[in-house]
Amino acid sequence: MMKIRITVGSLSMEAELNDSPTSKKVAAALPITTSFKTWGEEIYLSIPVEAQLDETARDVVELGDLGYWPTGSAFCIFFGQTPMSEPGKIVPASAVNIIGKVIGDAAKFKEVMVEREVTLEPMVP
Repeated sequence: MMKIRITVGSLSMEAELNDSPTSKKVAAALPITTSFKTWGEEIYLSIPVEAQLDETARDVVELGDLGYWPTGSAFCIFFGQTPMSEPGKIVPASAVNIIGKVIGDAAKFKEVMVEREVTLEPMVP
């Protein structure tokens, strides 16, 4: 597993990428600094990675999950309800590959949704 740092404004969170083929492609594309969009309590950003849905693909995700959305070539951070969510369920726009998890309280991303830029970078062991 590879650790990365996600920085949005004054918030810096650690996350772990799993060992899936998609997460390895994402890791190889780091570091990335770019603008992002929000969809409910989800941050997503286009990244230069192409992958299809794989065995990790989910239609419902957990708080703090990191996903790759093949439809939009996007890295997704899930930290609460999306417009498609039902009570107690976090539902992406369509299936995402689960590529990792935020370490700590992912709900902190709610505090920085007004920011404009996100940085994803590998952490040196």
